[in-house]
Amino acid sequence: MSLVLVEKRDTHVEVVLNRVDKHNALSMKMIEELTSLFKSLESDSKGDKWQSLVIRSASSKAFCAGADLTERISMSDDEVIVALDSLRSLMSAIEKFPLPTLAVLEGVAFGGGLEMALCCDLRFAGPNVEYGLTETMLAIIPGAGGTQRLARLLGAAKAKELIFTARRVKASCKDFALFSYVGDDALEQARAVATEISKTGPIALRAAKEAISYAQTLSIEEALDWERECYLKTLKTEDRHEALRAFSEKRSPNFKGK
Repeated sequence: MSLVLVEKRDTHVEVVLNRVDKHNALSMKMIEELTSLFKSLESDSKGDKWQSLVIRSASSKAFCAGADLTERISMSDDEVIVALDSLRSLMSAIEKFPLPTLAVLEGVAFGGGLEMALCCDLRFAGPNVEYGLTETMLAIIPGAGGTQRLARLLGAAKAKELIFTARRVKASCKDFALFSYVGDDALEQARAVATEISKTGPIALRAAKEAISYAQTLSIEEALDWERECYLKTLKTEDRHEALRAFSEKRSPNFKGK
């Protein structure tokens, strides 16, 4: 059975983590499947009508428990380095995916599992979610971007506190910096947002993600210049002219991604 499933919907595509018996622990095989899948979906996204991607679990018990420690025990140091490189490549593929990505967390999200969610643009949490970067309890540190992405989301001091203590935290509606939503119907909320996203201009959507994502380390003036470059990608599109016509005619626009 595949460790990762794909469900294509009218408005979005869903990537389903399906290693349920191991709480979706990230084995090398699962990392390889996910990496291959994201490459394929990036290619598909250029022609298909869906405009966002949801990552979720097939189980309510775990989004992803992190690295497969049973597998790691048998690895040499060199093999662990290869595994880290593979995991880093996967996280980069998720983070750089051209369309908005939404993670729906249920159950536990520890270590690499939380790092995967941090790579997504938006996160939705069920009421039973417990999360943390717990690697220091294993005498290591987060190795797939957790130290960097968590600090950028929460600030350095809060990230240090969570990583230094290896604390496991119950998701709360107060966690606004991490989660767009916390509640019983997290998947339904994520799908509702995906539906909203599907009504926007496809070229503009990609440009907006570029404008935000790749300006994080720039000065404000450099970032504003980058925003202008991204805006110019939308200027001469058919979709922009269609949007203006639709506004004038008081109707919904019919975007074609052109």
